[in-house]
Parts: sequence; C-alpha cells; structure tokens
Amino acid sequence: MRTSADYKASLKAMRPNVYKFGELIEDVTSHPSTRRMIEGHGQLYDLSLDPKWQDVFTTTSILDEKRVSRYLNVVRSVDDMVANCRMKRAAFNLTGTCTGARCVGFTSMNAMWAATYDMDKENGTEYHKRLRAWLAQAQKDDITVAGALTDAKGDRSRSASQQEDPDMSVHIVERRTDGIIVRGAKVMICGTAAANEVFVLPGAGYKENEKDYAVSFVIPRDTKGMTIVETRKPNDTRCAEGGFDDPVAIGGITQAYIFFEDVFVPNDRIFMSGEWKHTVPVVMNFTSAYRAAIGSCVAGQGDVMVGASVLMARANGLDEKVFRDKLTKMVVNNETTFAMGLAAAMLGKAHPSGAWISDALLANINKVHVGSLPYDTKILAQEIGGGICETGCMPSYVDFNDERYGHLIRKYLKANATPEDRAKAARLVEWLTIGGGVPGCMHGGGSPDGARLLIWSKSEIEKKVEMAKRLADVKVDIRPKPKDGEKGKEKGKEKGK
Repeated sequence: MRTSADYKASLKAMRPNVYKFGELIEDVTSHPSTRRMIEGHGQLYDLSLDPKWQDVFTTTSILDEKRVSRYLNVVRSVDDMVANCRMKRAAFNLTGTCTGARCVGFTSMNAMWAATYDMDKENGTEYHKRLRAWLAQAQKDDITVAGALTDAKGDRSRSASQQEDPDMSVHIVERRTDGIIVRGAKVMICGTAAANEVFVLPGAGYKENEKDYAVSFVIPRDTKGMTIVETRKPNDTRCAEGGFDDPVAIGGITQAYIFFEDVFVPNDRIFMSGEWKHTVPVVMNFTSAYRAAIGSCVAGQGDVMVGASVLMARANGLDEKVFRDKLTKMVVNNETTFAMGLAAAMLGKAHPSGAWISDALLANINKVHVGSLPYDTKILAQEIGGGICETGCMPSYVDFNDERYGHLIRKYLKANATPEDRAKAARLVEWLTIGGGVPGCMHGGGSPDGARLLIWSKSEIEKKVEMAKRLADVKVDIRPKPKDGEKGKEKGKEKGK
C-alpha cells in the first residue's frame, strides 16, 4: 500500500484539468482550493500503514486475501459493512469532513460488483471479469477512486430521452470495436480533484429507448476530453489566507462538475453498455450501501461538532454543564444515524456475487434522518458557540494581524482563551456548521424525497392493515368511498376490463 507521499506524487503526475475561479489548477496538492482535501485523503493512506488503525482502514482482498485498503475491496458480509461504517466515522473524526474521493468510488464499485455478475449471468457478457481485473490493478496501485452518479438531468419533469438537449445525462454517442465515446456531465461530484480515477454509474433507472444512458465505466481523472470545475463553498475566497481562516489543517472537501466531451472509454474499463434493465438495480445497490453508511459519516462529524462546541464554550468562559441538554441532544442525533446505518447493514443479505447488500428500507429511513438530524446538531453547535461562530461575525486572519488595528481585534477577542485560540475554535464551528465542512447531509447519496418514495413502496401498508383487522376482529374489507368525480373513473375501468 502507498504512503501519503506516494499518493501526492501520483496526483502531481496527472494532466492538469481542474479549474476554479477561472484558473487552471496546475498542482492540486499545493493549490489553496484543493490542498486541504489532499491532506485529508493522504492522512488515510498513512493510517492504513499504522498498526493502531490498520484494522479500521484495511482488510483482506476478495481476490487474493492480501491486505488492501478497505476502500478498494468488496463488502462481503455484515461484519464488513459494520467495519465500513466504523471506518467512515473514524475518517470524519480524524479529518473533520468528508473523504469522498475514496468512499463514493468504493460504493460505486460495490454496486457494480453485484450488477455485473447479474448481467453476465443473464446476457453472457464479460463485465464482471473486467471489473475483477480492474480491481486487481486498483488494489495493486492503491489508487483513490471518486464515484460519479448524479447527472445534470435538465428539466425534472422529463426523462433523459425527452430532454431538448440529450447531453443532460451522460450517454454513449458512438460504439466502436475498441470501446465507446461518451458525452454529458456529472455534477456535484465529491472529491474529484483528490482522485486518481473516476467511477461512473448510470444516474437513474432507464427504459429501453434510453439504453444509451445505461452506461458504467471507470477512467483516469485526467483522461482527454474531461474537464473538471470545482464548485464554490460558502466560505471560499479566491486565495486562502491561512491561519484560522483555513480552519482545518488536516482535512477538507470539494465538489465538482465533470464534463465529458466525447471521451473515449476502452472496452476493458466498461462495465455496462446499454443494459437498461439493470440500471435500477445498480442505483438500488448504490443507495442501499451509501445511505446506510452516511449515518456514520454525519455521526463522525457530529462527534467533532460536540467537541468543538465544548471547546468554544470553554473559550468563552462557560462551563459546558450549562449546555448539558443541548450536548446530550447532539449525542443522541449522532448515535441515531449511526445505529440506523448499522441496522441497515445487519439486516441486509448476501448477493450471489459475494457482495453484501444492505437493507433498502432501513437504509432509506436512515437517509431521511440524515436529511434533518445533522442540521439540528449544527444549530445546537451554533447556539452553544455564540454569535462569534456565525458566518461574517469575525474579522479575517489578515485583519487580526494588521499592524494598524490588529491589536484592537486581538484585545476584544479575549475571553477565557487567547484571542487566536478563541478565533480558531470559532472558525472551526463556523466551518462545521455553515461553511465548507458541511457534508452532503440533505442530498448526498440522493434526496430525502427520493428515499421517502422507496420507503413508501416497501412499507407493506396492506399487510399492517390485515394485522390490525385480525386483532380488532374486523371481518370485512373496509375501503374509502370513492369521491363523486372518481365514480365515473371506476366504472370506466370496469368497462375497460
């Protein structure tokens, strides 16, 4: 396995194709917009080599039983899935934020592990064989792989094939004997600049007339024809000023738009090419795993928010016991999403391919909680920290050190800590609750509304009604009476039959 130095060297060797604020980022390992993210991901490499953390971040390969990064292996059992949840919580504890350039590609590969097995069995293709060969090389090189699921989509009232511009979802524009040409965009993709490769999944379930959108592949992040534009975070500036304005020294995360402009993908890196019937299972495989594990992610950052809140209270001169109820609620929020994810993992099932599929109902219930509880935790952290922690409520690090008036800022920032330490604690709370440290709670891994639709489809309402009828000794089938406007519809249906 690689060290963080090896990892950074691999990124330095890549073709520059990442932009932000109109600037081409020549070196993602040193540029202010991306360097903290690289530091966070690099930390995971060194932890994998540390005996203290080895069992958390590494495991034995499904291919040859050699020790490999857990981010580059197949989840094979409930124990593996629980270990995945613990790893993600630990990663947030250690970096303060998401390390999505590792976990999303990992989840994408796991989703396709089961899907390629099913496609090969049904259609006689060789996708699973290709995926195994790619994984063997990925494990050998110990690469970082981002995952790309979300398409631009366009008009949400129309499907991919109904859009005025067919490029609103990534699709195949040409099939060749040696591969395919793809075009489109994947948007809001986590950690792209920190990745060696990008694993692309179909962004939705598609119909037969949309088979060109049923495509999955993995390619180097600097492949010709790919352009990456980093998104702006709430507390971004054109040039990071350093000091406490760069609040987390060992972590950070970015999102990006990835544009595919007639990108060539060779056959050995294609894992789906038109098998539209299998797009829904791919998305389900992905979301079940991702939505189970994201409860651990937000719990991990929630742990940091609890710590930062106490630190801020003490810096302000207050005993944290004053905020016991708020802190307790924060802990409850953290453990709720963590426990829901573990439950989804434990009630999952083994797939014939050897992959473990988390329980879809519980994973999606966890997603709904993740769309609200972490925000509650952030509000509580803001309440405990006071106004100094809100965006725009504290001068910059440059002003803090200005020769003309910096002494005044430092004088009036004094409390129960040095001015700089109090400022550092405040910036950390700001970053965790409003700024760039906020993980994708609401829409990471899909929207809560999408999760609610799946929950409803799996809720077995009629089965529960039958339970109630038996217990109440109700013998007849009680149904709502149709409204006046619906009577004609019902008669029409009967006549049509």
